[in-house]
Amino acid sequence: MLAFEYSALDSKGRTRKGVLEGDHAGQIRRQLREQGLSPLQVEAVAQSAQSKHRGPRIKSAEMALFTRQLATLIGAGLTLENSLQTVAKQHHRAALQSLLLSLRAKVVEGHSLADAMAQFPRVFPELYRASVAAGEQAGALDKVLNGLADYSEARHRLRQKILLALFYPLILTLVAVLIVIGLMLFVVPQVVQVFAQSGQNLPLLTQVLIDASAFLQAYGGYVFLGLLLSLFMGIYAWRIDAIREQGQRLLLRLPLLGRLSQGINTSRFTQSLSMLSAGGVPLLDALRISAEIIPNRPIRRAIEFAATQVREGGSLHQALAQSQLFPAVTLSLIASGESSGQLQQLLAQAAKNQTEETQNLINLLLAIFEPLLILVMGLVVLLIVLAILMPIFELNQLVR
Repeated sequence: MLAFEYSALDSKGRTRKGVLEGDHAGQIRRQLREQGLSPLQVEAVAQSAQSKHRGPRIKSAEMALFTRQLATLIGAGLTLENSLQTVAKQHHRAALQSLLLSLRAKVVEGHSLADAMAQFPRVFPELYRASVAAGEQAGALDKVLNGLADYSEARHRLRQKILLALFYPLILTLVAVLIVIGLMLFVVPQVVQVFAQSGQNLPLLTQVLIDASAFLQAYGGYVFLGLLLSLFMGIYAWRIDAIREQGQRLLLRLPLLGRLSQGINTSRFTQSLSMLSAGGVPLLDALRISAEIIPNRPIRRAIEFAATQVREGGSLHQALAQSQLFPAVTLSLIASGESSGQLQQLLAQAAKNQTEETQNLINLLLAIFEPLLILVMGLVVLLIVLAILMPIFELNQLVR
């Protein structure tokens, strides 16, 4: 049976969409009419997926969930076809249902699960497909899927922690900037206007404040457009490989941000390499696949160089150490794993250690940034208040 996406009208004229299984489109139309629906469009999932650039967009949390469910059902003894069908019924989002039923249709036709996933490269990256293929060959698909679920959940948790950690500082920065702009555009001109009309010599700080306020009132719109244009130009330039690589190399040299970038990329590398090794993927293939998912290009090139050295008979930790881009603790654990024959276990330990260290570093940066931002904001407000009060003090002295 094949999976079909449909859109139909109900008795009240509302459009209904969903996924049904059948041998052909005519059978799906009959099922819809029996349900009191008027079919508008019926399309095979495979054709629909190709029209959507080879797969729908699936959230990382959904990916981890259905991977875990699939591993549980297969481990319980269900066949792969029945497991895919059961998981599809448990999800109500049409895109995910279409994906799972399309995989099932390919499996029923005699394809392996990894080959079926290859039809949707946007949903299932090579890291995922290679692990599944190794699990199918070794007869341990449920264990490999559980490992993939752990990997997806760990990446999702780290991403959520980073986003949540950055949310408060970003909001705080935005509010601080808006407050200062509001003071300079609306409050300061009203207050200092009295001093400007008095004709007295104003203090330097007050005069600078008046000039800055006048500049923002006259050219604030142009400044905003300039910043916006600079942002778009920066985004465009970042898409150029040479500029991006130089920027990422510079980022790695910064004191705290460099450690953070190094930690995030090293954690991703060790997690993926550990998972692929546990699934039975050869080390050279695992290194190649792991390198492809690393966003930092200098670190990616270091991993590719290490793969070349390993292919020629060199050790992994020595090849990685030549780049000087990986933490010493991670390199020590990899060296111990190579010498003891427990590389996969120590890679998992390195990934765990690096993830914890990265989270601690994020907490440290936030602990430094938040009070620093409050201090800077306080100093700016203090300067504005002093600029307003200094002429008042001088006026009082003249009156006396």
